[in-house]
Amino acid sequence: MQWITLDNILDLENIASKSFSKTQVLFKHSTRCSISVMAKGRLDRSADLQNAEFYYLDLLQHRDISNAIAEKFNVPHESPQILVIKNGECILEQTHSGVDAQEIEEILA
Repeated sequence: MQWITLDNILDLENIASKSFSKTQVLFKHSTRCSISVMAKGRLDRSADLQNAEFYYLDLLQHRDISNAIAEKFNVPHESPQILVIKNGECILEQTHSGVDAQEIEEILA
């Protein structure tokens, strides 16, 4: 998995804009949570998905960005959480042990 670090709240507008031409995926990760570590491990071991850009948010360092994501894409804050953004909207949201790379791959196909 090729992760792009999400560490600037201003990048959210850019991500929303880019989602009209290429699907964007946001992964909110807590380094202190074993479920989050497990979910990230599953994503890292999955096939390298080419049809999207994948963003990694360290939730502990950037809770403000996580809150902005929840507001912008109208989803509750969760951790771990993965969001698939297309045409400016969240079309898939998965949390905890429900984070599933295969379902994301099917959406991107």
